[in-house]
Amino acid sequence: MGRSLKKGPFIDERLLKKLEASAKNTVVKTWSRNCTIVPDMVGYKIGVHNGKEHIEVRVIEEMVGHKLGEFSPSRKFRRHGGRIARQQEQMDAGRATKPVTPAKE
Repeated sequence: MGRSLKKGPFIDERLLKKLEASAKNTVVKTWSRNCTIVPDMVGYKIGVHNGKEHIEVRVIEEMVGHKLGEFSPSRKFRRHGGRIARQQEQMDAGRATKPVTPAKE
């Protein structure tokens, strides 16, 4: 559920002050993942915290209107499990261990 139109988008004022005080090529760290990206942020590098570390995000025009947290994934995808994945692993392991024989002429 989104924020009401009456309130407007959430923009962290402290982050905007940090961006104004810094140069465009330096990384500004923030923990405000729910902050909406505004046109004033375009061109800056923002380090968005994902719960463990700060992920560097370079803001471009297509990101305006989205949240900072969308560009800093907080969960690491490892792989899907199941029978099909095990079969695929076995096939990959079989290809890796099978020696390549030269073709006879």
